[in-house]
Amino acid sequence: MFEPKTKLLITGGTGSFGNAVLRRFLRSEVEEIRIFSRDEKKQDDMRKRYASDKLKFYIGDVRDYPAVLSATRGVDYIYHAAALKQVPSCEFHPLEAVRTNILGTDNVLEASIANGIKRVVCLSTDKAVYPINSMGISKAMMEKVVVAKSRSAGPVSVMCVTRYGNVMASRGSVIPLFIEQVRTGRPITVTDPEMTRFMMTLDNAVDLVLYAFEHGKSGDIFVQKAPAATIGTVAQAVREVMGAPKHEIRLIGTRHGEKLYETLLSREEMAAAQDLGRYFRVPPDLRDLNYEKFFERGESKITASRDYHSHNTDRLDVVGVKALLEQLEMIKAFKRGEYSEEEG
Repeated sequence: MFEPKTKLLITGGTGSFGNAVLRRFLRSEVEEIRIFSRDEKKQDDMRKRYASDKLKFYIGDVRDYPAVLSATRGVDYIYHAAALKQVPSCEFHPLEAVRTNILGTDNVLEASIANGIKRVVCLSTDKAVYPINSMGISKAMMEKVVVAKSRSAGPVSVMCVTRYGNVMASRGSVIPLFIEQVRTGRPITVTDPEMTRFMMTLDNAVDLVLYAFEHGKSGDIFVQKAPAATIGTVAQAVREVMGAPKHEIRLIGTRHGEKLYETLLSREEMAAAQDLGRYFRVPPDLRDLNYEKFFERGESKITASRDYHSHNTDRLDVVGVKALLEQLEMIKAFKRGEYSEEEG
């Protein structure tokens, strides 16, 4: 994928995704992998864990344009994963989500243009589709910024987006919570057992980003097709895979800002999407400010389309979810007696 002497930057590189990408490329021909993040403790942990001369660490915040400009100098490609991702914290501090997820992304894109970066892949979320919370709204705006910036980036930079739903065992997700609750003897807390979520492994998420990297054109949005499961099914699968099939499950009700199901593509996007087998590609809307195109003419294709969401995709049963859980490093570690709270 990468030619020799390539330099790669991962913003937010100390997170689950950053670690997963890092593991893919440490043995590749990539000459240098830069990790850009605010957390010096996690950077130090990564430095000790991987002990690789390829790794270079940059302390900085995507909100700080000079820091981003400096970190991107001499880089060929960028994976932009830095974001505020927790729904509750973004609800209480929406301006922080704006500063990181929207303005921070703009800083990364502006620095990419200034430094002649060849490709930038920005990570988004299902919550950007029909957003009902601050995190989703900020991510939706982030996507709009990428598409708008891609129109004027020139021939050097290709900017595209990957959008994915629930990544199993990623930091802050429900599976590590369920595992920890079983491990410590506390009840599994389920909001709504009929709530559905896409089931993607961290490796699936990395595959999606790499596919977008290889095939994306400026302004594209890529989505990976994935099965889904109800939260009730996930809770039961966690109980069984941990050898506690009768562990207590406690219903606590839907939390503020939480959706019944994840939507990865709106019906408007589905009308324009290209089916690529494992993936959907949504090309950018390249209409200009011609008001007739926006307001006087409709599209029958949109009328006939429907959303792509976790209620209408393939549905996994307990056996299917258990098969995916068995692939997770935290489950393997638990069975070896070496449990770690972080998959990434």
